[in-house]
Amino acid sequence: QAEGSAETVNGSLTTHVLNTATGLPAAGLAVRLAQLQEPGPQWMELAQRWTDKDGRCLPLLAPKQAKAGTYKLRFETAAYWQGLGHASFYPFVEVVFTIADPAQKLHVPLLISPYSYTTYRGS
Repeated sequence: QAEGSAETVNGSLTTHVLNTATGLPAAGLAVRLAQLQEPGPQWMELAQRWTDKDGRCLPLLAPKQAKAGTYKLRFETAAYWQGLGHASFYPFVEVVFTIADPAQKLHVPLLISPYSYTTYRGS
């Protein structure tokens, strides 16, 4: 299926964001990817994307671009909620995770509402 082909690329990092207050994808939300530089604690920004109408964005790491290490996805939730006319308890959400096997595809979804968020390792 051509529509999901960007998500099935080996060795890439993908995400999607769902607004659980409406049950709809979170469109137009800024996402940044950074990698922790060793020895830390310096973060180097690698990519910035915005979610589309389906709450997804282009892969944050291209095939074979991933390296073992610690990474951070930063989701700019305050601007997203403000755009919908809501206040947000969380001005942004940072999800820190480790890539142990750079050849493995990683999917890190985020579920958000104005007063909560959940993330998990997807497939």
